[in-house]
Amino acid sequence: MKKVTKEVLRDTASRLMFTMKEEEYDTLLSDFDLIIKQMDLIANIKGVDEATPMTFPYEISTNYLRIDEVEAPLDIKDALKNAKDVKDNQIELPKVLNR
Repeated sequence: MKKVTKEVLRDTASRLMFTMKEEEYDTLLSDFDLIIKQMDLIANIKGVDEATPMTFPYEISTNYLRIDEVEAPLDIKDALKNAKDVKDNQIELPKVLNR
């Protein structure tokens, strides 16, 4: 694993177009040190490599679909009643692309 240093953090911040103060780099570096220590502790737990990773804490099975119910379509007048500009039963929008 690549060691996290201030130079690595500065390079990453630069690539992501972040501007950070010097004290923010110090805080971030200490946070990364803490996270890496915790990861080392977890890695030393017996049998952790054999454990199945958990993606969600609860078992959920969705094996049902709703029943489609046929209904009458919406009338054109009702569909267009709130439109600001209507032309030929279609909503007219301002031009987006100028060429």
